[in-house]
Amino acid sequence: MTANIAALDTPLAEVEASVRLLTLTAAEKRTHSPSDLLAYRLDEYLVTHPDAPVSTAADYPNWTPGGAA
Repeated sequence: MTANIAALDTPLAEVEASVRLLTLTAAEKRTHSPSDLLAYRLDEYLVTHPDAPVSTAADYPNWTPGGAA
């Protein structure tokens, strides 16, 4: 009996998300900073929920880095 290799294939985006999640989990275990821990957990959420709403430049049409130019 032979396995259909296509049935075993995982989409690249799913593999990349898994790698990012493993990396964030490892970093989370090494930090002692509450702010870093919060940032890693937010990153984990965004990696596992790619359709999560995030702001874009269109959300802030008159914003400039550092304030008024």
